[in-house]
Amino acid sequence: MPEVSLEEMEEMARRAIAALPPAFARGAAEIVLRVEDWPDAEILRELEIPDPIELTGLYDGIPMTEKSVADPAPWPDTIWLYREPILAEWRDRGDVEIEDLVAHVTVHELAHHFGWSDEDIATIDRWWE
Repeated sequence: MPEVSLEEMEEMARRAIAALPPAFARGAAEIVLRVEDWPDAEILRELEIPDPIELTGLYDGIPMTEKSVADPAPWPDTIWLYREPILAEWRDRGDVEIEDLVAHVTVHELAHHFGWSDEDIATIDRWWE
């Protein structure tokens, strides 16, 4: 299987964001997108995730449904994509294009930005089936 660079994965994620319907694209416009090889140890400890391969993406910010002009966030909302865990899932699955998997992880994290829980997302995104 071909290797995918950090830059290539970021471009895939940016294409997924660009393809969003206008109402969602506006809400996603101010989010910082970061692609790293692995989640850092501090994040894994905070989330109580023992194996870094289990974390493909992370939304770090205040969901739109909780934002307040009276209490602005001290940092920008950020979506983190973790290349090695995404590539591992892609190789393990063997039934999805890498661009589709990157889009899925990106949109999943964006859904958290819009205030959706994992349970909310699961009701409409049956990705694991």
